[in-house]
Amino acid sequence: MKLTITARNMSVTPGITQRVERKTARMERYLLPETEMQIKMRKDKDDLRVVEITVPMGNNVILRSEASAQGNLFAAIDKALAKMERQIHRHKTKLSKRLREDAFVDEPEFIEEEAEEEEVKIVRHKTFPVRPMSVEDAAIQMELLGHNFFAFVNVDTDRTNVLYQRKDGSLGLLEPEA
Repeated sequence: MKLTITARNMSVTPGITQRVERKTARMERYLLPETEMQIKMRKDKDDLRVVEITVPMGNNVILRSEASAQGNLFAAIDKALAKMERQIHRHKTKLSKRLREDAFVDEPEFIEEEAEEEEVKIVRHKTFPVRPMSVEDAAIQMELLGHNFFAFVNVDTDRTNVLYQRKDGSLGLLEPEA
C-alpha cells in the first residue's frame, strides 16, 4: 500500500509517520499492494486537529473518512483509521457476498432482479428552477432558504455548480469537470 501523508499548519514528524504506518499495516490484508491511501492532517483554529483519509478503490469507488480531536492528533488519527477500516471491511464484504451469490447463476435475468433489490430507494422527487447567478448570490440564496446546499448555474462558467456548507461553517463549491 502506498501512503501519502500531508499536513497543513503543522509538520509531519517521524513519530506521526510511524504511528500511521503501524496502524495501516493491518489494512493491507484487505487492499492491493498498489492501492494509494492519502492522509491529510490539519490544525484548525481553537487547536482542533482534523485527519482526512481517502482511498480510491477503483471502479469509481472512493472511500473517505474524517475525524477530529481537540488538541490530540493521535486520537484523531486513530478515529479516522478506525472509520476507514470499517468502510474497507464493509466494501470488501459486500463485494465478496455479491460474488458468492452470483457464482452459480446461469440466467442473466436473475442477476438483474437481484441488482434492482439492492438499489437505493428514492422517497421524494423534487424539481426546481436552476437560474444563472454568481457564487456570492448563491450563498445568499442558500442562507435565505435555510438549506445546507444549493444548486445553481454559475454565471462565470455557465455550468451547474453546487454550493454547500461544511461542518466547520465555511462554504464549499462543487464544480463539474468537462
